[in-house]
Amino acid sequence: MPRIISAAEALPPYTIEQEEVMEFAEKLFKESFYDIKRLLTVFQNGQIEKRHFAKDLEWFEHDHSFEEKNNAYIENAVKLGAEAITNCLANDEFLQKEVFLEDIDAIFTISSSGIATPSIEARIMNILPSSQYTKRIPIWGLGCAGGASGLSRAYEYCLAYPKAKVLVLSIELCSLTFQRNDRSKSNLIGTSLFADGVACALVCGEDSGYEQLTKTQSAPRIIGTQSTTMPDSLDVMGWDIRNEGLYVVFSKDIPSIIENWLQPNVLRFLDANGYGVADLDHFIAHPGGKKVLEAYVSALKLPEPMTEISLNVLKEFGNMSSATILYVLRRFMKTASVGDLGLAAALGPGFSSELLLLRWE
Repeated sequence: MPRIISAAEALPPYTIEQEEVMEFAEKLFKESFYDIKRLLTVFQNGQIEKRHFAKDLEWFEHDHSFEEKNNAYIENAVKLGAEAITNCLANDEFLQKEVFLEDIDAIFTISSSGIATPSIEARIMNILPSSQYTKRIPIWGLGCAGGASGLSRAYEYCLAYPKAKVLVLSIELCSLTFQRNDRSKSNLIGTSLFADGVACALVCGEDSGYEQLTKTQSAPRIIGTQSTTMPDSLDVMGWDIRNEGLYVVFSKDIPSIIENWLQPNVLRFLDANGYGVADLDHFIAHPGGKKVLEAYVSALKLPEPMTEISLNVLKEFGNMSSATILYVLRRFMKTASVGDLGLAAALGPGFSSELLLLRWE
């Protein structure tokens, strides 16, 4: 079965405290909402302490065209994506020796926050030494579920090609989609939550020779996946694409949807693999927000400590869309023990969920 043997991050250059973003939002939104002080509590209640952005806060005080924002996305995505790949393949934390990009069979590039053709991995392959025969699989539009979906698709690729070594590269520069003239509550909430982040994971097939590469006592083996899409739920989460760029769609009903819809999906998935919630040692959750994590706990009857790592990532980095679950996964890869069972879960536009079952071996 395919295994995840390395994961690494690349941090955007600007670290911004949540208090700074809240002050920025108050100046921007105060003329649109008479109760702005009350609404700004979302910045404090969400428990995010700081975030990383591709641009400094002053940049967002000015209007930028879709072209300007997307050019900034491409420039930063290539730089940070190359850094994340390098950090993943030359990772002293998880690997005995460096894996060369020339030996990578396929790259799944996940993003929903900018547009590039040729896609980002093609541009990276022109600045890092790589094989011209590497397969490129860019995946766009899965939002927060994208990182988990990328791992699932890499798992399936490695089942078909057991000798393969595959990268899952997730690049999200959500801040560059910010619309300063959008005075909606969705934009205010998005401003309180979303951040920039880039991460990369190395997935290896059963016959890839991963045993000679892994440094840690155990690595998570993917033993099953499940993708689920809720009918007639297109307006729950996503983008409205307009002349000025991408406008966030973010329903206030997401926590209640999780409680009512996710539980039967998770139980079905676990049962199909011969397990129940009580068998789980770890819950590797994409932290969409504090209320989302609370909804996971309530829906699945989980002990609260099982979402502690996800909550810590949310506090330190905010919601980085698809990249966030790879940040969470890397922290579990540092602490989990042989024999542990973990469930990875992320939700995204569609409205959809992506689940992976992991066994540390």
